[in-house]
Amino acid sequence: MTYSKNQFKYLGRGTLIFGALIMIFPFFWMGSSALKDQAEAFATPPTLIPKAATFDNFRRISEYLDIKQLFINSMSVSVTVTVLQLLTSSMAGYAFARMHFKGKNFIFLTYMITMMIPLQVIIVPLFVEMKYLGLIDSLVGLGLPMIASAFGTFFMRQAMLGIPREIEEATRIDGAGHLRMFFRIALPLTIPALSALFILAFMSVWNAFLWPLIVIFSPEKMTLPLGLANLHGQYTTDWPLVLAGTTISVLPIAIVYLLLQKQITQSFLTAGLKG
Repeated sequence: MTYSKNQFKYLGRGTLIFGALIMIFPFFWMGSSALKDQAEAFATPPTLIPKAATFDNFRRISEYLDIKQLFINSMSVSVTVTVLQLLTSSMAGYAFARMHFKGKNFIFLTYMITMMIPLQVIIVPLFVEMKYLGLIDSLVGLGLPMIASAFGTFFMRQAMLGIPREIEEATRIDGAGHLRMFFRIALPLTIPALSALFILAFMSVWNAFLWPLIVIFSPEKMTLPLGLANLHGQYTTDWPLVLAGTTISVLPIAIVYLLLQKQITQSFLTAGLKG
C-alpha cells in the first residue's frame, strides 16, 4: 500500500494537531477548573466545561493574597533580569563568536560546563554570598544571580556565528570597532534570536521558585509562585482557588509568547542551526 505526497502531508498535519491538543489540554483544564466551585471541581465524572461558570475564585484570591503586589514584584524582577540577561548573553556571545583572544575555546567550554551544575548544588554558596553583600530578603538579591546565563551565551553565540563574514569585513573597512559592530550590526541582525531568548529567560525568571523561596522572607517582597504556594493548606487545598491564581500567573507568559511567536519560530529555524 502506497501513500501519496498529499496523504503524508495531511498525516503530518494531523499528528501535529493531535500533539498540540495534548499540550493545550492541561491549560484548558486549568482555566476550566478555575471557573468551577469546590463541589463541581471534584465531581465524578469530571466536567470539561463548567456547568455554572463563576469568577468568584478570581475575586477571592485578594482575600488571601496581595495579588497586585505579588504581580508587581514578579513583573519588575522578571523584566529587569531578562533585559540584563539579554545584554550579558549577547555581549558574551559576540565575544566568543566574532573576537579572537587567547584561551577563547577553553573559556567557552568551561562556561558551558556550568550548565551541567544544578541550582541545588550552588544554592548554599549563593545564599552565603548574598548574605555578605547584604542582599538577603531583597528583590536585588533575588535577581542578581540570574543576570548571567550560560545557555543564553551559547544561544547568542550560535546566532552571532550566522552573521556573514562579508558584513563584518565591510564594517572593518569603514573603521568600525567591536563596540560599533556589536550595537549597529550584530544586535539588529540577531533580533529573532534575542526575541526567543527573551521569552525563554522571562519564563525562567517568572516561574522561579526554589531560589526565591530561599532568599525572600517578607510577604510584601514575594513573587507570584511563592504567593500561590501559600494557598496550599496543611490538611486541605482549595484547588479552584489555586488554579485561578495559576491562570493569572500564566497569562503574562502567554501574552509575551503571542507577541513574539514569529521571531521565536524564525530563531529556532535559523540561529540555532548555525556554527
